[in-house]
Amino acid sequence: MSSSDIFIGETIGTAILILLGGGVCAAVTLKASKARNAGWLAIAFGWGFAVMTAVYISAPLSGAHLNPAVTVALAIKDGSWTNVPIYFAGQLLGAMIGAALVWVAYYGQFHAHLTDKEIVGGPGAQATTAKAVEAQEKGAGPVLGIFSTGPEIRNVVQNLATEIIGTVVLILAVLTQGLNDSGNGLGILGGLITSLVVVSIGLSLGGPTGYAINPARDLGPRIVHALLPLPNKGGSDWSYAWIPVVGPLVGGAIAAGIYNVAFA
Repeated sequence: MSSSDIFIGETIGTAILILLGGGVCAAVTLKASKARNAGWLAIAFGWGFAVMTAVYISAPLSGAHLNPAVTVALAIKDGSWTNVPIYFAGQLLGAMIGAALVWVAYYGQFHAHLTDKEIVGGPGAQATTAKAVEAQEKGAGPVLGIFSTGPEIRNVVQNLATEIIGTVVLILAVLTQGLNDSGNGLGILGGLITSLVVVSIGLSLGGPTGYAINPARDLGPRIVHALLPLPNKGGSDWSYAWIPVVGPLVGGAIAAGIYNVAFA
């Protein structure tokens, strides 16, 4: 794979991943959406299908890493770090593009949601409603969860451990079941297996932190949230932002070490 193929494949694939994954979060969250309050099952399966679609589109070009934790794990497994910066750049750019496209697709819903006094508070709002209280939480704005993850209970050690554990499961599945014949990315059957593993992680381990398990998936959209001209959008919770970056990278490295010791 050439450097240009890797960059283009990762940019397109990660953009589609975030467009569909962030899209299901927007569909469930935003007040004027037909899928409003569809629930955690919709989010978990939506992200799984997003992974599957993105993998099948980008695999021929880049191997469909779509996740810096996957890239780091494969670099540790193979001992080759040459293309890691190219993968990282494509993944971050793609994640930002995907997040911006979610905003475009739900533009009217974002505006309606963020100008609703029951959501964002203000004069005339019912300040005791759950939504108004949620909007007043420190650090995170009322639609940040569409773009990036956040903990239900803010405990640094637990939050970091949750992201590490979830990523270890994901990367072990990729390394043992998901790789193509060349071993440099996801294969056809591996893409389906990995997608189902993402659903499983979401259902089983997603409750505490929202299961980023992918640094680009969290950081790129969080940057877009900070930049977009959304009314009453609130903060981007930068004090938490390092956890869904560091946790998955550590989890990917641990999983690669386990693979090299136990499976290689």
